[in-house]
Amino acid sequence: MTKSFRTLDDIGDVQGRRVLVREDLNVPLADGRVTDDTRLRATVATVAELADQGAIVLVLAHFGRPKGVPSAELSLAQIVKPYEAVLGRPVRYVDWEGAADAVATMQPGDIGVLENTRFFGGEEKNDPAVVARFAALGELYVNDAFSAAHRAHASTEGLAHALPAFAGRAMEAELDALEKALGKPEHPVAAVVGGAKVSTKLDVLKHLVAKVDHLIIGGGMANTFLAARGVDVGKSLCEHDLTGTAEEILDAADKAGCTVHLPYDVVVAKEFRANPPTRTVNVHEVAADEMILDVGPAAVEALGDVLKTCRTLVWNGPLGAFETAPFDTATVALARTAAALTKEGSLVSVAGGGDTVAALNHAGAGESFTFVSTAGGAFLEWMEGRELPGVAALLRD
Repeated sequence: MTKSFRTLDDIGDVQGRRVLVREDLNVPLADGRVTDDTRLRATVATVAELADQGAIVLVLAHFGRPKGVPSAELSLAQIVKPYEAVLGRPVRYVDWEGAADAVATMQPGDIGVLENTRFFGGEEKNDPAVVARFAALGELYVNDAFSAAHRAHASTEGLAHALPAFAGRAMEAELDALEKALGKPEHPVAAVVGGAKVSTKLDVLKHLVAKVDHLIIGGGMANTFLAARGVDVGKSLCEHDLTGTAEEILDAADKAGCTVHLPYDVVVAKEFRANPPTRTVNVHEVAADEMILDVGPAAVEALGDVLKTCRTLVWNGPLGAFETAPFDTATVALARTAAALTKEGSLVSVAGGGDTVAALNHAGAGESFTFVSTAGGAFLEWMEGRELPGVAALLRD
């Protein structure tokens, strides 16, 4: 089946050709050590495939926020050794000073990491001069960094117009998963949306009610919706000034035939800390000095039954304050149900966002989901229905 975007399958013979590959190497460092190499590992499929086919692979990436000011602390030179370990092959560091001469000495199959793209102030402005400087080093462009695709930067969007452009394997997997989740999903579709505040996910919720059959709202934002329905949520985190907006979303869902699921039993405590005294109560029994910190067991069981009727699930955000025991219980239980349904083949499950990845891994469920996106902002903007510049630039004419 022909895809709407060009992939490495369309790139042709790359033997001896210089390929600029945009990756996400923005990994956490502590004392010079990479503490989580997930993003490095995600690049291997594309970089190794191109190198094995004889390309001269030039990896473009940003690191931190240098704002156009080069510094040793934000140099990608410190990523080269850890990256070699992940790739299992030599990697060359290429500074911007003398980059053209350095690249000219590279042989087919060689891999180089170019210095931080954000050392140029014009990178984030998509400055044509910076695009031209990058493009002069390569003959082909591959974007493999979905996590940066919501930004129209020189290395994520501008280059795609300057050179023949293709999606790398990680980008391709991400776009395929997203297409299955909300582009052309198999219905019924459920979405789990959690997190602390409605205000950060307003556009997501407004977009989803027209796309999904079941909208499951958890986390602190559920309290705002409960308050909109006249529930006294006590001392719970709640955006009381947004109850009117919550009502609008509930009305829009009603008109679209989308069932909104709010918790009807909840776990409450008088203080937010690990393992305080708790009560499980009906939402109408929350005391004035209590706060809702997790969804209750009866509601979670009912939500599990909802997922059993669905064919597709999109998940963003935890159901409770999952970082603090015992308020991880609902998230863990529902994530494990979704994982089991995915394993048995009845559910396509796609999840994304930083907190979500951490929550699913905490539940031991992430590996069983169909796809878990490590992208934060890009995943959220996709859930909002926005066009992502770095993806749009790869679409076939």
